This record gives sequence, structure tokens and C-alpha cells, in this order.
Amino acid sequence: MNIHEICGAQPNSGRAMSAFRGPDRVRRVACLGTGLIGGGFVALFLARGLDVIVWDLAPDAKDRLDQLLTTAWPTLERLGMRAEDRGTLSWASTAAEAVTTADFVQESAPERLELKRALYASIESAAALDVVIATSTSGFSIADLQAGTAHSTRVVVGHPFNPPYLIPLVEVAGAVHTSREALIAAEAFYQSIGKVVIRMDHEIPGFIANHLQAALEREAMHLVAEGHATPQQIDAAVVHGLAPRWTALGPCMVRHIGSSAGGISGYFERFNLGSERSLSHHNPPEFTPEFIRAMEEGCRAMEDGRDKATLTAARDRMVIETLRAQRQAGLSRHGI
Repeated sequence: MNIHEICGAQPNSGRAMSAFRGPDRVRRVACLGTGLIGGGFVALFLARGLDVIVWDLAPDAKDRLDQLLTTAWPTLERLGMRAEDRGTLSWASTAAEAVTTADFVQESAPERLELKRALYASIESAAALDVVIATSTSGFSIADLQAGTAHSTRVVVGHPFNPPYLIPLVEVAGAVHTSREALIAAEAFYQSIGKVVIRMDHEIPGFIANHLQAALEREAMHLVAEGHATPQQIDAAVVHGLAPRWTALGPCMVRHIGSSAGGISGYFERFNLGSERSLSHHNPPEFTPEFIRAMEEGCRAMEDGRDKATLTAARDRMVIETLRAQRQAGLSRHGI
């Protein structure tokens, strides 16, 4: 059982020739920054057999990275990585030196705009022209990073979820001027190292997953602030209610197969008859025909020709495996 059984998504394959290096030509990755995100990427790249050259100006960077790798490696081994397949790690004295021989660049410097802009100015001419430069930023857009400078078409967002060596998701996005080939090359590379990639049509602040996470976190804060729930109750509701189901199905498909008739479009027809509007501090969008059509088309695509009974059975199998894993891990009532 894997995520594709439920959502019907399949990894991309058989890509055409590109102006940028594809996964088969990526053997050496430059990692700029070794904090929680950058260091997590270093761990993942090494575990996937890639050679990594690192740059970080922090005086304790080497010690912090060694500690992170020591923590991450047992987890990676449980995921099937082997020590004998591990790539090599080396350090560069400058960012430009790090990217000169790289086949892919992952920038994870601190979220300070002027620092990042100066960093890009220093590496743009040093990296080979067919190498994609990806940023882990969650707070800035490509347009922000390149404001006041020449717009490079190969700089893309490669935004992970922490820790990158464990959580599969990466969101790939770009500005209007970003090369589509660079986005495709980044997507293919991340997929080749086991990531699940959302390639966005355009940038928005925070991208997709952070928007969803923020909405849930803010609603939790409202419930505590208004005296409706304790933090313990909220975490228990997520870990033992939402999380097992969301392991198999996201909120769109939960509504789609849970609707008694008409799929998700039928749900929107009956929305005003229920109590949903009183269940959130966030007002829903206007249910325009265009919105409902977009929701229905997306859910039908995830159905991938399967009927409700088949989808429900697949969901149940996934939830069972999740519950077994929780019990085996000794999960407490509220989580770890």
C-alpha cells in the first residue's frame, strides 16, 4: 500500500531532453546552509548516494551538522538506506566554490532577504549554466529574492517539510519568468530521491502546505483561547482522529467519498443546511460554479476510475496500517 493507491497520482517518467541536468546527471549537490532544513537535506542527499559539498559560515556549523547526521542516520536506515551506499561529504570555504562543481544547488540559508540576495549574486556566475538552483525558503518568493537584480530563469523554490530526510513533501514553484524546464528538472530530481512533489502553477506566500497547517493551528489557538478545548484535547483529536484518516485521504477526497450523493459537488449543495459554517473562525469562499467545478474535476481525477467502494476499502486498509504503526510505536493518547 502506498500513497498512490489512494490518490491515483503516479511519479513522472520518460521526460524529454532539457536545458537543465536531469536526475541521471546529478551526482554532486551543493548545500548552502546547514540548519534544520539544510542539514536535513544533507542527510537525505547522502543517504541517496549523492556526494554533497557544504557551505555554511556559522562557526559551529560542522559540529551542528555532525550531530544532525548522527540523529538522522538511524531513521534513514529504518527507511532502507545502507551505510555502504552513502555519498561523500566535503566542505567549501565559499558559496561560489561549493556550487562550481555541483550538478544541483539547494540553498537553505537563514530567512533574511538581503543575505539571500547577496548569496545569489555570488553563486549565479559560479554555477554551470545547466544547473538548477533551488531555495528552501518558506517566506520569500522568487520575485522577492531577485528584486533589483537580473532575473535568473533557473532559480526555483524547493520548499520541504521538516525534517527533509523524513517527510516526503517538497513544493516546487517559480516566478513568471522562471523556466518551465528548470521547474520540471527540479521536480524530476526530487522525485528521484523519493520525494512527493507538488509543482505549483505559480507562487503564493507560504505555498500550499503551510497555508493548511496555519489554518489548523490558528483554529486550535481559538479553541484554547475561548476555553473550548485544552492543548491535550486538540492534539488527541488530531493524532487519533484527523491524522489516521488523512494518512490515506486528504480533506478534498474525504468530503468527496463521504458525500451520500453526487460526490463533492453534492456536499456543496447541502453545505448551508448543516452546521459547517459555525465550525470555523475561517469563512468559506464563495461557492461559485467555477470553484465547484474545479473541486469536482480534481476529485474525479484522484478517483482514477475507481468507485466509492474501492476507494473506501483502500482508505480502510491504509488507516488500519496507520493504527497498527501507532500502537507498535507506543503512541500515547496525545502523541509522542
